[in-house]
Amino acid sequence: MLDNANVKTLDKVVVRFSGDSGDGMQLAGNIFTNVSAGLGNKVSTFPDYPAEVRAPQGSLSGVSGFQVSVGTEVYTPGDQCDVLIAMNPAALKQNVRFLKPGGVAIVDIDSFTEADLKKALFTTDDPFKELAINAQVVEVPVTSMTRAALADSGLDNKSILKCRNIFALGLVCWLFDRPLQGAINMLHGKFAKKPAIFEANKKVIEAGYNYGHNIHASVSTYRIESPAAEPGVYTDINGNTATAWGFIAASERSGRPLFLGSYPITPATDILHELAKRKDLGVKALQMEDEIAGVCSAIGASFAGHLAVTSTSGPGLALKSEGIGLAVIAELPLVVVDVQRGGPSTGLPTKTEQTDLMQALYGRNGESPLCVVAASTPTDCFTMAFEAARIAMEHMTPVILLTDAFIGNGSSAWRVPEASELPEIHPPLLTPNELNEAWQPYTRDEKNLVRYWAIPGTEGACHRIGGLEKDFNTGSISIDPVNHEKMVETRREKIARIAYDIPELQEMKAEGADTILIGWGGTYGHLRTAAAELTASGRPVSFAHFNYINPLPLNTHELLSRYSTVIVAELNTGMFADYLQAKFPDLNIKRINKIQGQPFLVSEVVDNVVKIMEDK
Repeated sequence: MLDNANVKTLDKVVVRFSGDSGDGMQLAGNIFTNVSAGLGNKVSTFPDYPAEVRAPQGSLSGVSGFQVSVGTEVYTPGDQCDVLIAMNPAALKQNVRFLKPGGVAIVDIDSFTEADLKKALFTTDDPFKELAINAQVVEVPVTSMTRAALADSGLDNKSILKCRNIFALGLVCWLFDRPLQGAINMLHGKFAKKPAIFEANKKVIEAGYNYGHNIHASVSTYRIESPAAEPGVYTDINGNTATAWGFIAASERSGRPLFLGSYPITPATDILHELAKRKDLGVKALQMEDEIAGVCSAIGASFAGHLAVTSTSGPGLALKSEGIGLAVIAELPLVVVDVQRGGPSTGLPTKTEQTDLMQALYGRNGESPLCVVAASTPTDCFTMAFEAARIAMEHMTPVILLTDAFIGNGSSAWRVPEASELPEIHPPLLTPNELNEAWQPYTRDEKNLVRYWAIPGTEGACHRIGGLEKDFNTGSISIDPVNHEKMVETRREKIARIAYDIPELQEMKAEGADTILIGWGGTYGHLRTAAAELTASGRPVSFAHFNYINPLPLNTHELLSRYSTVIVAELNTGMFADYLQAKFPDLNIKRINKIQGQPFLVSEVVDNVVKIMEDK
């Protein structure tokens, strides 16, 4: 336990790991996050990957970062960090702007040679003075201490240097009073098949922790308050893993086997990786030759009675558009996951944006209505994947689930739900009760206009569907103009009626507010925090967030029309604001937009809301 008199007790702290892309900052950050989540802390992370592939070592363009906020009321990774770990001068230069005044900067001083400073484009031999750092700078000989700890390990120099991140992790665990055993257990799990590597990392993390004890009089340390937690099993989970698990849960609760047909694409590939590991749960996951094959294989699996999923990012969603149109006209259940990234074209593969909204809503030829939903946090990816699968199967429609790189790669503490806590899913499977001489492939439930799911092989239910328009009554190919219009309107109305099967929009109401801040998708934490800060400062602002985009919740207009000003904040040029304005022309909609491949800062949102309120 910490015995330093200079202990700061905080309700939350933010730490940022930074170094070369090969320095293992993501691993160190993930272990620290998982250990904290296991202690009952709330966590929110932001892995910030470099866009370049194999940028020159020590260069500014090759810096990789991982920021995590740990504490009680945690909804974002934080605008600025209390502690910055910089493994080289480039990492310090790129990330010092995120360090709070009076915070702690821990640097591997062994990596601050003249050559290293030159690579990072420093013009003097004193980088700390040149950057005008207003913080406690702790110069730690991480590299030499790691070498000393592993002098007798028998590892070569390259393998020893790969352990530097774990020394830094040990120091950070001491700094934040994190027990080492949880971190050691994670290292054992990662290197179980490489016992020599595990033993080296175990020795190094202990060396880093012990080094912290030796310098305890010269640096601030932190004690983090923990919230009262609901009993259960907790883990740290990222959004892509949570998405995969949500589909597995939906498969279990629907009784339909899960199939994923997908093609690797950043930042969605981890969904394919996770589901490929779940053969023990009956999951069929296939890596297809391209995006088109991915969606078409899923459509075939859906016709055969599977919960069918395909995962991608924006460029892949474009390629899948014709296949999705086939699923729309065939009225087959299908979930398309789009983990959004910066565009257009190849764009910014490792960065986050919300720029695929219009493509999700309208990016198909003809009248091709479908359901669009969005996850708001890494753990909400589980909930919305489950919900997307439920809607797809119960309403016999494609559903596009929008996440983004920020929440797909980011993680939060998550209480693993019991199976009994999840609702059952009831697909409209064709049964002998519905099967009679009048049955046709597009025979519908009158309430929801949902056609029955006739699994091939069902006796008496031989049928054919496809991309050509069908007769409303017989299911035969039809080119009749009136019939086509009727089918278009029916498919559209079927999607509209989903609004009766989703929750109403909820608001975080501020007393006396005539302004409401709204958003959708992965901006939830930043916007919620901004609204709370504004209200606490005497500028009451209510807050609402959308998970359901098409159709919108039934009470959307009624709720928003209570406010004289509606501010929509999103990571694009105003797509959701345009969508809402078109549906509700009477609303006074203002916009806050950012298109930099980075999530909002809470301070950015606060400043922009204040400006809008003052201009009004």
